[in-house]
Amino acid sequence: MPARFVNIDRDTPLLLPPDLRAWVPEDHLAQFILEAVESLNLTSIRVNDRGTGDEQYPPRMLLALLLYCYAVGIFSSRAIERATHDHVPARLISGDTHPDHDTICTFRRDNQPLLEELFVRVLELARECKLLRVGQITVSVDGTKVLADASKHAAVSYQRAGEMIEQLELEVKQLLRKAEQADSAPLQDGLTIPAEIARRHQRKAALQKARAVIEQRARERATREQPDYEKKVAARAAKKARGERVGGRDPKPPDETPGPKDQYNFTDADSRIMKAGNGDHFEQAYNAQAAVEVESRLIVAPRVSDAPNDKEQLPLTVAAIPTAVVESIGAVLVDSGFYSEEAVKAVETNGQTVVYAAVEKTGHHRSVADLEKKAEAPPPGKGASGTEIMRHRVSSSEGKAKYKLRQQTIEPVFGIIKDAMGFRRFSLRGLAKAGLEWLLVCLAYNLRRLHRMEIAAVVG
Repeated sequence: MPARFVNIDRDTPLLLPPDLRAWVPEDHLAQFILEAVESLNLTSIRVNDRGTGDEQYPPRMLLALLLYCYAVGIFSSRAIERATHDHVPARLISGDTHPDHDTICTFRRDNQPLLEELFVRVLELARECKLLRVGQITVSVDGTKVLADASKHAAVSYQRAGEMIEQLELEVKQLLRKAEQADSAPLQDGLTIPAEIARRHQRKAALQKARAVIEQRARERATREQPDYEKKVAARAAKKARGERVGGRDPKPPDETPGPKDQYNFTDADSRIMKAGNGDHFEQAYNAQAAVEVESRLIVAPRVSDAPNDKEQLPLTVAAIPTAVVESIGAVLVDSGFYSEEAVKAVETNGQTVVYAAVEKTGHHRSVADLEKKAEAPPPGKGASGTEIMRHRVSSSEGKAKYKLRQQTIEPVFGIIKDAMGFRRFSLRGLAKAGLEWLLVCLAYNLRRLHRMEIAAVVG
């Protein structure tokens, strides 16, 4: 008996128009995002109410298209435009229309209020579906370095910029002397002395701007450090007034002078050189922060910082959590990179929130002595420092159980965003626009997570 094959007919035209929703399964992520966006009452959608110009694409369609593409790892506006042609779920969302990349990019750039509103609405949807706990939630806070849309080789240090300015000034003098000498050696074909002088003046102006920005950052850094310096001086003075011994050197006042290695990037001036990976190399990046609710693993607060370390980020990230949705925060879990007594006090001022933070880095290996059952250590006495109190808090049985949740929640979220979704580099430049794109990434992650939780609930 001869082999039999399914007939593949690409030439006969369809007699009836296809049902676009039949192109993808009912439980597909694209179907879920479409339903979610259509069901939410959004007040920040921007449309051209005058009716002038060409017909505009429906904002909800563009929003759903952006969210789906980000959720599956399609980030650039040109790649999203191509997806409306050759990606079946994107073609479903766009209704077989094809918005150009300029339209997509402009919509993404101009609708931050809409994305902020949608982020809160999605959390409210999760709460209504009993997927997000309300009241006294536990959150893990952490940061991850995401590459900026700029190369670290496009950066210059404060010291190097000064050296290059001196070199350019010297070269301009040489070119002027050359112009005065009638019998001087000619330049290479296509080069002229006036053009070369103008090019060096332009480069010098760019380097001077870079040094001015670095100097301004140094002044701002000194202003931020001034209150901490004054607090330390006052504490030492109070000890001396009480007749107590004051050890160590006097604190140094903040220095407004830029460091020789302070950097400026010509492509994305807001980005910074940051340690990446395990700290064995440096990249031009932003510090993307997130707070994750431990039970649902939903991101409840995204924000982006240009600070290379996390020491000052904890209060800012916790403050970004929409308390109108979660009502109250019971516990915050952070690693040692976030810990400082000042940061913990700032978060715990309301009397309801408790921070669980490692106060120093520890190895993952446990010795035989660590395995042995030990009695609970007594709480530190009156007058104990904040570090001693925190060390006892995380070493208690309750503290260990709480802190163990941090690694199980926040790190898998960053893993999904970077590996499963493939988001490792910002497409937009500048701190504000990077924050907008990170908001979009976290929003896409939350919808992806809700879709998985809904499927799990149905299967379960």
